[in-house]
Amino acid sequence: MRILYSHRIQSRDGQSVHVEEMIAALRAEGAEVLVVGPGFYEQSGFGGESRLVALARRLLPGALAEIAELAYNIPAYRRLRRAARAFRPDLIYERYNLFYLAGAFLARREGIPFFLEVNAPLAEERVRFGGLRLVRLARWAERYVWRAADRVYAVTGVLAGMIVEGGVAKERISVTPNGIDLAAFPEPGNGAIRREALTLGFTGFVRAWHGLDAVIAALAQPDADPRLRLVIAGDGPARPHLEHQAAALGLAARVRFTGLVGRAAIPALVAEFDIALQPRVVAYASPLKIFEYMAAGRAIVAPDQPNIREILDHERNALLFDPNQEGAMWAAIMRLAGDPDLRARLGAEARADIIRRDYTWAGNARRVLAEAGAVIGGR
Repeated sequence: MRILYSHRIQSRDGQSVHVEEMIAALRAEGAEVLVVGPGFYEQSGFGGESRLVALARRLLPGALAEIAELAYNIPAYRRLRRAARAFRPDLIYERYNLFYLAGAFLARREGIPFFLEVNAPLAEERVRFGGLRLVRLARWAERYVWRAADRVYAVTGVLAGMIVEGGVAKERISVTPNGIDLAAFPEPGNGAIRREALTLGFTGFVRAWHGLDAVIAALAQPDADPRLRLVIAGDGPARPHLEHQAAALGLAARVRFTGLVGRAAIPALVAEFDIALQPRVVAYASPLKIFEYMAAGRAIVAPDQPNIREILDHERNALLFDPNQEGAMWAAIMRLAGDPDLRARLGAEARADIIRRDYTWAGNARRVLAEAGAVIGGR
């Protein structure tokens, strides 16, 4: 099967991990994949971002920047059309991005099946966090692309429900959570591990809403377990504030900031964690870090909310806490800190679920190819 993989990603970050892992998995399953995206993306390393795009966002007024995003469809469509005519794809597979219409337009004009991967309701997200100005236009564009797809892949059931509300028939939506490459995560050792120091760990882009400031504040309390250390692996806008907070509380020796970590180093880093943290998460996300924690067999602390309960079960493969109850996350952390057997049991169950429920990129690729075969055969 020939797949034209379309995207408009301008930065090498968590979303690029999803793109690259999925492409590799499709190829490993025998598909021929041609990737078409911004030129900057192909030339940058992990953590890079297009300077031109960053400059435009700073200098252009909000509405003009969004019009520029729409205008990008003109060169993008031409690039996709040239690629499609040379490659003759059986399928266009696209990672959804707001104001990106080129793939939907091309699929409709050329009669090519169109599969769309949706990781977030970006119009709503940018209204809440990004100061979106052209709200009605953005919502129209989002619904248009969602409805144009022969198949929509939502990363959670919560997100799938939002896509249904956007006018897509439920039977055209598949829930496909994020995954991992299990081969990159060695089998963890068996049994409880008792150490003099206990490591709390977090990986990923560091934003203020993640709630890591609450973890650092709790570490400074007089009754906090003195064995606890915190590792924050990643970079982001919240990092300077967190570093200042840790220093001001006298915790500089107990809180380690690794900075940006390459993908190949993540499995070994997560293996050092005794307790893996997902302090907060938006309501529709499928956090990549949770699957990494599970694959490494770590004891996980995460908020008790519907999208997380799609993956984790309280007391079976994680401890879930009420995100609206002050101190609930820290109580879960302290419980795990004092119970190495519980940590071992939860971690083992989490690792087993990765295998049992096939939370892997290879599994996701197999599902996409099977459904693509059915759609193509039906045509």
